[in-house]
Amino acid sequence: MQIPLELNYHDVDRSDWSEELIRDRVARLERMSDEIVSCHVIVSQPHHHRHKGNAYKVTIEVRLPRNRRLVVHEEPVTVEQASHLFPVINRAFDAMERRLSKAVHQTARATLAPADQENRGLVVRVFKDDGYGFLRTPDGREFYFHEHAVLGHDFPRLAVGTEVRFEPSMGEEGPQASTVRLVNKPGERETDQTREREDVPPEWRGSD
Repeated sequence: MQIPLELNYHDVDRSDWSEELIRDRVARLERMSDEIVSCHVIVSQPHHHRHKGNAYKVTIEVRLPRNRRLVVHEEPVTVEQASHLFPVINRAFDAMERRLSKAVHQTARATLAPADQENRGLVVRVFKDDGYGFLRTPDGREFYFHEHAVLGHDFPRLAVGTEVRFEPSMGEEGPQASTVRLVNKPGERETDQTREREDVPPEWRGSD
């Protein structure tokens, strides 16, 4: 995080346990994205919530590059919850994690699939018995794909050198193809023979 955490308490006594919890949850946000510019957390107890008692309120603001801003406001939803700060903090950070995850995936999709590039690739490795494989794009990027991502039950037809169109996404372990559509199947050859084939474009010939 480029700017240290800003943590403020309004009409609430600062406590070691709440500050430690908040710092632990902010550290989790940082592990989700290394692009976080700043994080501002406000713990307050607004007096106007008389129908809920002295209810706590937790506000989290996360700033990302290009002036993107994520904001969460969390309050107790029942009178019984009004005097408990711990769950309010956790629910606020749970909501922020969901928003940050969505923002991270949107950024990854924009990075993986520029608008001026067509999502095409060649199958470079396929493991039929295990149900997965890898494809390579003309610029050398590799994407994992599972047999269930291949449309039309065409996974058995895939071979090294098969041209496909695909939808990129970011999986837990890196870039993957969430939708794969077979375009043409030039023939099945061994992986180490791929570079010798005339039907494999030069830009696909890279080191495995």
